[in-house]
Amino acid sequence: MTTHFITAEIDLQETPTELQKAIEVELKKQGEPLRWAVTSVDVKQQSCTVEAVVTTEG
Repeated sequence: MTTHFITAEIDLQETPTELQKAIEVELKKQGEPLRWAVTSVDVKQQSCTVEAVVTTEG
């Protein structure tokens, strides 16, 4: 099992619940998320930056 630090840009959603789901879906593409945080929000671009630690097999 290997851990990785990743950064992802996610489009803002209508509700916090939808945003959380969008973040989790995007992080799952990279591995199994251990923890994540929204580190910045760009209102003009309607996006946020998420930093996360994920694990991958092998």
